[in-house]
Amino acid sequence: MTGALAIKHEINHYVIRNILANVGLSTYVLIDTLFIAIAAGSLGLTVLNLALPLYNIFNATGLLLGVGGATYFSLHKVKEPARVQTTYSQLMIFAFGLGVVEIGLIWLFLDPLLHLLGADSQTLGLGRTYVGIMAFSAPLYMCNYITINFVRNDGNPSLTMMATLTETVCVVLIDWFFIFKLGLQMEGAALAVIFSPLCSLLVLSRHARFKHRQLTWRWVKPQLATLKAAARLGLAPFMNEMSSGVSIYVFNWMLLLLAGNYAVAAYGVVANVAIITLAAANGVALGVQPIASREFGKHAPQNAVTAFWHGLKLTVTLAAILMLGLIVFKAPIVALFNTEHQPQLLHYALAGLPIYFTSAVFAAANILMIIFLTAVNRGQVSFTLSFLRGYVILLPLIVLLAWLGGVNGVFAAMPVNELLITLIGAGMVKNELRRLTA
Repeated sequence: MTGALAIKHEINHYVIRNILANVGLSTYVLIDTLFIAIAAGSLGLTVLNLALPLYNIFNATGLLLGVGGATYFSLHKVKEPARVQTTYSQLMIFAFGLGVVEIGLIWLFLDPLLHLLGADSQTLGLGRTYVGIMAFSAPLYMCNYITINFVRNDGNPSLTMMATLTETVCVVLIDWFFIFKLGLQMEGAALAVIFSPLCSLLVLSRHARFKHRQLTWRWVKPQLATLKAAARLGLAPFMNEMSSGVSIYVFNWMLLLLAGNYAVAAYGVVANVAIITLAAANGVALGVQPIASREFGKHAPQNAVTAFWHGLKLTVTLAAILMLGLIVFKAPIVALFNTEHQPQLLHYALAGLPIYFTSAVFAAANILMIIFLTAVNRGQVSFTLSFLRGYVILLPLIVLLAWLGGVNGVFAAMPVNELLITLIGAGMVKNELRRLTA
């Protein structure tokens, strides 16, 4: 097998497992959304969507330390293993402590936080219940993201796939039991959120038996230098995930101002279905990342370039298939979540879904470009692209298109933004590929 073919084969190995893992987790999110729709109706969906930015904060912090720390680990584990011997332990200890602080802050400022997120008299009670409980998942989500990325970069992608799929199956069952058997409704959905990363971490603990592992656990004090090294390389995925939270927040507020809670509930349906396409795109990108980082670290840049082009073909093809499928079957998808048969929710979701999903192919390409630039130690360029994608272009577009096109204009902001970022990112990546192969 030639070098290029070997790289492609290895990427396929990583990508398949990452896609299964990511789509498995997003399936849980979809099922959880469906359960909430059945148990608490449209207002339950609204509360879930108002709380999503908090999940993005937890996930973004996990990615900052997890992707950044694991990339740093991959870049140095071959030639300088002693340099990264305690990186994982330091990041885990820091993340857990940070998560405990976040729990305290959420409980201390619960009502002001809910009002800031967009809760009104209709949704405040449900919001207190849901957010107050899900806050306890903060340290677990961060530690889970760190562990998944380190285990993947330590040569064990099969275990990360198994962890996420096991997590999905277990949490769906727990979710169902709490919501329907115990009748806990929103309380049950929030409790299931805590079990989600716990199930994954239990499976990931089996990595201790992996005979080729380099990861070890040490009780050490987190060092500022380690946190900085991880944050520098993890800043792009952090900004990428945070941009999702910020954009959801702005989307929610614009829709509340234009049309009220049912428009937010419709956006919640569309955004949660969109998680499937984003999960697949992240699966491809995170499958390319360990190989591109390793080859770059071994001074084999052509192999890193091969990894990028192969990943781009995979992610664009997959996104196109998912986009077409979701648009064709939009009516039954929306009907599934509209358990109260609300005509307003139905109207907004049916109109918004095909508009929103035209972004899928461009978003998939953008995610790969951002992660690849990080993988080849071009964190600053990657950060610039992430910042443009999540903030500089998207946020003004949401406001502008809302003014021009109302609710449909809000949904159109996403595809317009992703298209512009693809054009800008293509130029950035072209320059980096030329530099790597010079």
